[in-house]
Amino acid sequence: MSDNLLGIPETRLPADPAAEKLDAGVDPVQVAAAHPSSSLAWAVLAEDALADGDRDVEAYAYARTGYHRALDSLRKAGWRGQGPVPWSHEPNRGFLRALAALARSARAIGESDEEARCTQFLRDSSPEAARELGL
Repeated sequence: MSDNLLGIPETRLPADPAAEKLDAGVDPVQVAAAHPSSSLAWAVLAEDALADGDRDVEAYAYARTGYHRALDSLRKAGWRGQGPVPWSHEPNRGFLRALAALARSARAIGESDEEARCTQFLRDSSPEAARELGL
């Protein structure tokens, strides 16, 4: 476990059981229903809705659900509201992807304050994720 410059330890989430099902091609709706605490499942639903181009409100709802489920998981893992959540630790990607999807969907529905807040939160949590996810 490495620390950032402020000495705050990285948060590393446990493996997400939904990841294997998503990787196997199971419908994300079914995965989210079977694993409602999976931020990754909600992030995938949000990304899919954004990709459709006309489901921005739906994307926002999915992303917000994934974000809040991820906050629960982060807190259980010892996160105290700040510090690195590295992209390199694959189980963290559900949170990071949900946060990026929330920023994008907030932009799509005109929530510019939330877009800015989520984008900055992503950059603060994982600069690598922000680069990988285009924010």
